[in-house]
Amino acid sequence: MAPVRGDGMRGLAVFISDIRNCKSKEAEVKRINKELANIRSKFKGDKTLDGYQKKKYVCKLLFIFLLGHDIDFGHMEAVNLLSSNKYSEKQIGYLFISVLVNTNSDLIRLIIQSIKNDLQSRNPVHVNLALQCIANIGSHDMAESFSNEIPKLLVSGDTMDVVKQSAALCLLRLFRSSPDIIPFGEWTSRIIHLLNDQHMGVVTAATSLIDALVKRNPDEYKGCVNLAVSRLSRIVTANYTDLQDYTYYFVPAPWLSVKLLRLLQNYNPVTDEAGVRARLNETLETILNKAQEPPKSKKVQHSNAKNAVLFEAINLIIHSDSEPNLLVRACNQLGQFLSNRETNLRYLALESMCHLATSEFSHEEVKKHQEVVILSMKMEKDVSVRQMAVDLLYAMCDRGNAEEIVQEMLNYLETADYSIREEMVLKVAILAEKYATDYTWYVDVILNLIRIAGDYVSEEVWYRVIQIVINREEVQGYAAKTVFEALQAPACHENMVKVGAYILGEFGNLIAGDSRSAPLVQFKLLHSKYHLCSSMTRALLLSTYIKFINLFPEIRTNIQEVFRQHSNLRSADAELQQRASEYLQLSIVASTDVLATVLEEMPSFPERESSILAVLKKKKPGRVPENEIRESKSPAPTSITQNNAHVNHNNKLNSNANANADLLGLSTPPANNINNLNNSNNSTLLDVLGDIYGNNNAAVYNTKKFLFKNNGVLFENEMLQIGVKSEFRQNLGRLGLFYGNKTQVPLTNFNPVLQWSAEETLKLNVQMKAVEPTLEAGAQIQQLLTAECIEDYADAPTIEISFRYNGTQQKFSIKLPLSVNKFFEPTEMNAESFFARWKNLSGEQQRSQKVFKAAQPLDLAGARNKLLGFGMQLLDSVDPNPDNMVCAGIIHTQSQQVGCLMRLEPNKQAQMFRLTVRASKETVTREICDLLADQF
Repeated sequence: MAPVRGDGMRGLAVFISDIRNCKSKEAEVKRINKELANIRSKFKGDKTLDGYQKKKYVCKLLFIFLLGHDIDFGHMEAVNLLSSNKYSEKQIGYLFISVLVNTNSDLIRLIIQSIKNDLQSRNPVHVNLALQCIANIGSHDMAESFSNEIPKLLVSGDTMDVVKQSAALCLLRLFRSSPDIIPFGEWTSRIIHLLNDQHMGVVTAATSLIDALVKRNPDEYKGCVNLAVSRLSRIVTANYTDLQDYTYYFVPAPWLSVKLLRLLQNYNPVTDEAGVRARLNETLETILNKAQEPPKSKKVQHSNAKNAVLFEAINLIIHSDSEPNLLVRACNQLGQFLSNRETNLRYLALESMCHLATSEFSHEEVKKHQEVVILSMKMEKDVSVRQMAVDLLYAMCDRGNAEEIVQEMLNYLETADYSIREEMVLKVAILAEKYATDYTWYVDVILNLIRIAGDYVSEEVWYRVIQIVINREEVQGYAAKTVFEALQAPACHENMVKVGAYILGEFGNLIAGDSRSAPLVQFKLLHSKYHLCSSMTRALLLSTYIKFINLFPEIRTNIQEVFRQHSNLRSADAELQQRASEYLQLSIVASTDVLATVLEEMPSFPERESSILAVLKKKKPGRVPENEIRESKSPAPTSITQNNAHVNHNNKLNSNANANADLLGLSTPPANNINNLNNSNNSTLLDVLGDIYGNNNAAVYNTKKFLFKNNGVLFENEMLQIGVKSEFRQNLGRLGLFYGNKTQVPLTNFNPVLQWSAEETLKLNVQMKAVEPTLEAGAQIQQLLTAECIEDYADAPTIEISFRYNGTQQKFSIKLPLSVNKFFEPTEMNAESFFARWKNLSGEQQRSQKVFKAAQPLDLAGARNKLLGFGMQLLDSVDPNPDNMVCAGIIHTQSQQVGCLMRLEPNKQAQMFRLTVRASKETVTREICDLLADQF
């Protein structure tokens, strides 16, 4: 029987039916293997296969591949189909190639030649198939091979409209993978003038292409603005019957209108030409007028198309922010949508009004809808709409309505969805601080936040209220009184205990005159919460108790008894036990004057921008309306004071507030603070902060300094700042990389990639968590890395960081601070033990030595400090020469432990050093010697 000819391909239909009828996976695999054997034999044995049979078998292979099975033959037959003049055969050939052929295949040259032949064909169907294949593959090789042909097709006067359409979209696909493919110069003008093409399909495709080109090179394509405005005007003013083929439910060319409106949003101002600007404004007014007209159809497609154009026009009005009349009209139009039946419309209206609220021209108009927005926050069924209503209230808030909005948000917070509570807490805290005229109101708001939603109050929020209270004497007594009353509640959140402990420890004396809040009453009230709290809060409470000894000497014995209870050996928490023991000794040994000096009241925090907004942007990147805290009187975290009690009382407060909330110091403090930070004794935290603040505006990239420290600025330029914090234990390490965006625009496609070969991974295994692809303006994100040292190694891993800034691709590589010395364990030993082991490690392969000139005037103190941070134990009074420095340590790896000794001998006259390293493993001696050479 002759095979059935036609597009049906009966054999393929039967095969697909057989696969669907299989009762088990094994039956399916058996049927597929049988078919593969049949196809293989046909391709190898039957040299007379015609185009139809090849097409049928290639289709079967394609179907088998889509089922998840590997295909390792049939590629040449698919390529042969490309030379067919029949559409169905050529189509299947291109489909197979698009899906299965790898760009590294040996057949790629044949494929490219076949595509070139089709691009030169007079048959537009063949040309379109070739263009679709190029776009589907979209590789760099394809872009290079056809970078001349496709632009010529696009702008040629002989090219048919349907081919121009495909050429524009194909070029857009290649541009996204290879931006350099687009030629400049004379081509720019010719591509722009496609906006004047008579065929609406060509204009639609060309607009998408030009929009992408403008984002990369706005100045080169600035000429598109006039043509886009002209085209948009003609579409908007046209009757729907004028564009019959491109009218969608009585709306003329809605997709093209939206694309043109988005294209114009790439420029601000859109145009400087008065005539063009007037025509654009007239067009936007026409769109707003049409929105008021009765609908021409009751179908949802009509309203969707009409509203799509309207909302994009409003986005352009907001983007320009220069026409008060249009902004007010847009606000009024959106206000009508707030009561619309459609949930999506209400959501979009709220979203657009968030942007309008930031304009000086429309802010007051937005405030007129405050009551409706509050109702939306409380009554909407959809949580996303309620969340958007909260965003709008946040955006429209100012000094005139702050108290009302904050109160409404507090009232709603008690019943709000759990998913938006944390965000609401941050917004209420920001608004309360920014618009507080009476700081007693601010204190009430924050304490209410803790009472209502304590689990969602982040550390940054309660740190902030403490900082503000410390900086404002007029509110300290009120804060102490209010928090004392709040602590009397039977159920008291732990964050309230933290705030109460801190404030009463500093200002409890201001309310001690009242018998109801006498010193002993305050102490007993706080201590009644002790057993319910976490270790961190208990540590804070102990610090409050030692403060009480200074404030209220009459309750010294009561507090010392508590210290004794917690300093005994039965305490489960070693840190608390040590803290209690030290405080007990301090209270016994120190005189009254010394105690008063050590435990004096905390100094004011330096003035600095709040970090809460950065936390909000980090939690909701790209979705935080502008309402920033920029009040000059707002305080910020400072360095930990040198007083012992201040360190103990506040180290958690300051280290967490700075290191986590604002680690990268994107809001730089006054210069005089930098010295305080750098001079502090708390080196672990302040090394990070001192370096970051000190280098905020400088270009920094010096990984060598991380040989001697674990925290600091790893890299910095005008766009990005990268801070690192790390800790190591034996052969394991953990790093936190903090990426801070220093620009006013988001960094998109943000992608750090580890550069570390499989061979190197066998020595140092590094795992890196992924990060969000967008780093918002002024925000920071954290990336965690873990490292396991399996064997000693010579180099350190590199990360390649790439992102787009204002449409321009940025890429650079930096080495991670993961040198092998990070896995040192310091080893104590006396002189006898040191030199005995030194002599034992005297083999040629066990030692390495280098002599080098001092990098700067010989600085023995600086050399000692570096060795202290290198990871080995610096052994004093071991070497007979007091100027010599000797160290000992053990490098921990998974496979073994390697003992290592080091001796650094300075020559003051010659201004030189001799470095000698001895270890039980040859490679370690070289690696350590290479790391330390020339570092002094």
